[in-house]
Amino acid sequence: MREAKNTQRSLVKIGFDGSVRKTFRGPDAEQRFANEVRVLKHLEAVKCPFVPRLLNQDDEALEIVTTNCGSIVQHLSEQRAQEIFDELLAFGVRHDDPFPRNITYRANDGRFCVIDFEFAEITTADSPTATGSVTFGELPTGDRVRHLGWSGCTDRGRFRPNNEDAFLALLLDKSGIRYLGKTGQADVDQSDFIFAVSDGMGGENSGEFASRIALEKITLQLPKQFGLSDERFRAYGPEILSQLFLSIHEAMLHLGRCDPNCRDMGATLTLAWFRKGRVYFGHIGDSRLYHLSADGQLQQITEDHTHVGWLRREGKLNERQARTHPRKNVLAQALGAGHRYLHPHLGVVNYQPGDRFVLCTDGLVEGLWDHRLAELAEVEPHAAKASTAQQLVTTSVAECGRDNTTAVVVTTA
Repeated sequence: MREAKNTQRSLVKIGFDGSVRKTFRGPDAEQRFANEVRVLKHLEAVKCPFVPRLLNQDDEALEIVTTNCGSIVQHLSEQRAQEIFDELLAFGVRHDDPFPRNITYRANDGRFCVIDFEFAEITTADSPTATGSVTFGELPTGDRVRHLGWSGCTDRGRFRPNNEDAFLALLLDKSGIRYLGKTGQADVDQSDFIFAVSDGMGGENSGEFASRIALEKITLQLPKQFGLSDERFRAYGPEILSQLFLSIHEAMLHLGRCDPNCRDMGATLTLAWFRKGRVYFGHIGDSRLYHLSADGQLQQITEDHTHVGWLRREGKLNERQARTHPRKNVLAQALGAGHRYLHPHLGVVNYQPGDRFVLCTDGLVEGLWDHRLAELAEVEPHAAKASTAQQLVTTSVAECGRDNTTAVVVTTA
């Protein structure tokens, strides 16, 4: 066995079979060991092709065994290195040391690879190894929900000349697909329900076009998956939603290349698929999905794909600071809009009778603090003159109204 690295923090040896053995030592060795194991498991789960694969771990010896990703690269431009680490970010991992010293060259397939993840961080809460998260197949079932109610509303706001937001409400059953009205309720025994909001962006009217493309793709691709058994849906649900987002992304990029009026056209998308006691969600951008539990606890389920959103999740900004940050609307990911890589936030949430869900574009959040959003979402529709979604939108526009504003509220009983 050949010694490749020997420092105060780690000892790295290359085995005769080519495998790499890394023993952690020194300050915070246990934490660094646990973090690298967690990150490598996440990267394997999302099928990242240019990182080491974890072969074995020894929790007592603080040793991991991984595949060999080749030799350290001696000469690589900073621009090329940044492209490689940006690609890693698309798989939900931010490297703490994004420099060529952590890039190797794998000769058997001619691929640049990234190594050394003891201080890296997983940026996606849907990771199978992230604390508090679940996979599509692990979620427990609770009390049975028999009915869903919904309401949707969109408004161009007080200053925008047009509305680039859009929302969608669909019912799927054995007979096919049915568009739902702005308000309604239905039994859930024999049906699935899909709700979505999208915020378009781009010059002239291409923002409106972008949000429509996103929602139309949903109606074309997802209904065919209704007949899947629960077992197969849990197994293939992430792939189904991932392919949907990729399809929309590629369609927008193609239009941007072909039509100058659609150049840099893009959209956010937040989608919630209600199926037999679970909400399977897909999300990209800064639209949001909130879960308001029956006991009044509000949780933002989706992650804003912005640097400010990341700072908020890390506890480095509070809600007030995040709302007033000058870069709060600068998106790190979106459908189209010239983005090269796409890594949507996918996950699943269990729900019980009395729970509520709010899907909204960023315009709604501009005018409503989280506590006010929760208060309005709890108001029973029959207790107000307007639907719950309309109450949310009307209140937000009155408070701010600088942007298009959209909300969809789903209640369970």
